[in-house]
Amino acid sequence: MHPVLFKIPLPAWSLPLGPTLFALAGLGLFLSIIAQRRRALDLLVIGLLALVSGLVGGVLFRGQRYTLESLPIYSYGALLCASLVVGWFLTLGLGVRNGLSRELCANCYFVTAIAALLGARLLYVLSNVHEFRDVWDVLALRRGGLVAYGGFLGGFVGSWWYLRQRGLSLLPWADVAVPSLASGLLLTRIGCYLFGCDFGKPLPSNAPQWLRRLGTFPRWPSDLLDGAGSPAWLQHVDQRGLSVSAPTSLPVHPTELYESLAGALLLLLLWRLWKARRFAGESFFAFTFGYGYLRFWLELWRDDLERGSFGPALPEQLLMPALLLLFAAAFAYGPAHGIARLWLRRLAIAGGVLLALGAYWLLRPGPDAANVRAALSTSQWISLLSALAVAIAWQRRGPDPGLSALSVVEPTRG
Repeated sequence: MHPVLFKIPLPAWSLPLGPTLFALAGLGLFLSIIAQRRRALDLLVIGLLALVSGLVGGVLFRGQRYTLESLPIYSYGALLCASLVVGWFLTLGLGVRNGLSRELCANCYFVTAIAALLGARLLYVLSNVHEFRDVWDVLALRRGGLVAYGGFLGGFVGSWWYLRQRGLSLLPWADVAVPSLASGLLLTRIGCYLFGCDFGKPLPSNAPQWLRRLGTFPRWPSDLLDGAGSPAWLQHVDQRGLSVSAPTSLPVHPTELYESLAGALLLLLLWRLWKARRFAGESFFAFTFGYGYLRFWLELWRDDLERGSFGPALPEQLLMPALLLLFAAAFAYGPAHGIARLWLRRLAIAGGVLLALGAYWLLRPGPDAANVRAALSTSQWISLLSALAVAIAWQRRGPDPGLSALSVVEPTRG
């Protein structure tokens, strides 16, 4: 794995942190004034962030100096930036094709992206408070530490707030924005894989050799990052009896790649659904339900301790299949009605039921093993509740066969 893609050499300058950060605050103030005059929301947000962070940092670090070293480019941060760029072009292209103004799409995307990053980090921090010593640890996004569902919820709130200020409906925007969420999953989970976080449970001994190779994470040199090894290697040393001299972790499910493939699958689904949409919000509902269902399954193989969980611990063999049956019922109640052909709709519903029964078989304990008790992870709770909400909303909204592209983007006042 490659948590650091490469390093940019820098001159060994020693900078006074206080004056440097105050200069950043001055630049932020200048950008904010220019943005206010031009009514450029994206530039205004950048300016305000630079202003606030510069003032706070200047006060906290006055009197201290920082010596420049080579700048590491982290794989997770690089893939996160790539996902934002790809999402930008994808959302603006679809928005303009759907009749939305380019300026509206650009500003709303910027607000949504900022809100998504804040939400993703906030949910991670709330789930792992013990990891953070100070505010700078919270701000160290380049090393990972984001929860996808926190990003979705944060982005949803940011979009809703921005569009509400302008008297516009959320669902038309959501339809053009969700393909960027799918592409973001595809790219950022590759970054997670390169970093080594969000890994899965150990693979069985009879797993294919190619899968075992994909799921083996190395022990890093102690000077590569804070800590002595990849997250999987560290956890296996601490909790699974792996020797500290072992060069690699135990082979695990590469759940990062599983979710990256889920993002690719959802992107293809949304692309196919795009022209066949029958009402505003159908693409958004399809993504929300589809990702919730796939994420619930993926959590069955996740093993990292940073996910967070709560609720009663119940026998896993009964709890998970029962909730998957609830997913199947929710699908039949709402999203299944988006399948025009009756035989295909019934086949999809039957497939959901069979998969739930398959989970019962998959999670059955061995002949000499005790029943495993499990509580739902934070992501499983959110995926389940969001899928149920989508099913109800889909049923209530219903398709509108006469909907045109123009009516999809018509603003709604109030």
